[in-house]
Amino acid sequence: MKSNTTALQTSSFNTLIIFGVGILSNGDIKYYSNTPGTNDVLIASGGGYVGGDALAEKIRSFKARNGSSVDRIEISMNAQNVKTLMGKPGPGEATPLYHNFNALKSAWNLDAINNDDESIYDIASTVAFAKMLGNIGYRYTIAPYTNIRFWSTIKTQLNNGLKEPDLLLDRIYLQCYDGGAQNEPRSWQSTLGMKVVPLVWVTNDSKPSQSTTAAQAKTKFDSWNRSGSVSGGGYWNDYDIEKMRLSYQEYGDVLRSIFP
Repeated sequence: MKSNTTALQTSSFNTLIIFGVGILSNGDIKYYSNTPGTNDVLIASGGGYVGGDALAEKIRSFKARNGSSVDRIEISMNAQNVKTLMGKPGPGEATPLYHNFNALKSAWNLDAINNDDESIYDIASTVAFAKMLGNIGYRYTIAPYTNIRFWSTIKTQLNNGLKEPDLLLDRIYLQCYDGGAQNEPRSWQSTLGMKVVPLVWVTNDSKPSQSTTAAQAKTKFDSWNRSGSVSGGGYWNDYDIEKMRLSYQEYGDVLRSIFP
């Protein structure tokens, strides 16, 4: 709610991934805000959107206004309660979870759901959930940092029989910071059989050792692209750009210079 909408729209970014959203045990959906001065909000319940007009308008505005470079909005979530809900009541169209994600897609004008599972790694429920989202009209993306065999299985099962541009799992955002700091995009691409979008963490005060300046990001993205022809680049930004008084434009220009 406090992000600089204009800066995000006009700094060359074409995709924004909102962190983070979680599923409650009853199938309701909650937005967990990490931004100082804002609160967690229940956003979908009982098959309808309940997050309020201000939040919906804020998110819809990212790609709605003239001059915005943003054409895709995703929400990122973990895997809590997914396994239980895929078992009972299941992924059917009559379930509360299905209706809640359908309502949220409409209210926020969403394009994709991003899976940031870092602990559960259950294949059957992940596949069932992703296919349910595909039936609603979402694309599905992943943000791995480890457990490449799990993600390879997920990618294979979700895209079986599908071809571009109709892939269900159509993007892989590879964490190349913190726990994934040693990840090599080319190696992941070889195993997954699909190009990845490496992510680095912008300059921050939470884990300064993982900070990446715009100049350092340019060096990394250029090297990865030359060695493995990656699918693009991106940033983990936990409100750091505004908090540290950095420039969205400077970080965006890096991507545009390498991935025009």
